Amino acid sequence: MSERPRERVLRFGPQRLGDAELLGVVLGTGVRGRPALDVASELVRSAGGVAAMSRASPHELALVTGVGKARAAQLAAMFELGRRAVEASQWRDPLVSPEDVHRCLRPRIAGMQQELFFAIGVDIRNGLIDLVEVARGSVHGVDVHPREVFRPLVRMAAAGAVLAHNHPSGDATPSPEDILLTQRLQAVGDLLGIPIVDHVVVAENAFRSIREYLGGDGGTTMRS
Repeated sequence: MSERPRERVLRFGPQRLGDAELLGVVLGTGVRGRPALDVASELVRSAGGVAAMSRASPHELALVTGVGKARAAQLAAMFELGRRAVEASQWRDPLVSPEDVHRCLRPRIAGMQQELFFAIGVDIRNGLIDLVEVARGSVHGVDVHPREVFRPLVRMAAAGAVLAHNHPSGDATPSPEDILLTQRLQAVGDLLGIPIVDHVVVAENAFRSIREYLGGDGGTTMRS
């Protein structure tokens, strides 16, 4: 009897398996009387490949017979984790400009209709350590608490932090609330020894540095 995909992963590692076999491992046991590998193969075919499948919504994934809502949510979560891992690994070079921050976050905010707030931990040379979404709000704004911003930064032993959030409207101009929040978080960062390097407002095709917006008076400096 040939080995099942899960057994082959354990024996050889995931690199040796094909796309459908890997999906079969994620799906687990057969569903609705269909073997998991059959369902996985149909998913790959119907989506037009793994890359296209990774962009499908949970609802679209659930339409394939035998997947269902629970497994569709599981697959969507798997693809999103993969995207985030790739994003973080691609940005090991220093974040030296607001444009770097925008390029780093643009794939994450594409198509979002709600505001997301990110804390980006950097080392002493401004190299990216990790990027964490710390708050999610509505199309009109997002509530951010200093505790949620600095908790992951403390855990990753960040030497500094870049803050960023998106404006779904497409206008990256900082609001008065954005500026007040920046100043509040700057004060907390100074107390904790994790200075705020900058706060960048991003949209799909635009970005603004609050440091630059304030003419350098905001107290943040992009270190080279």
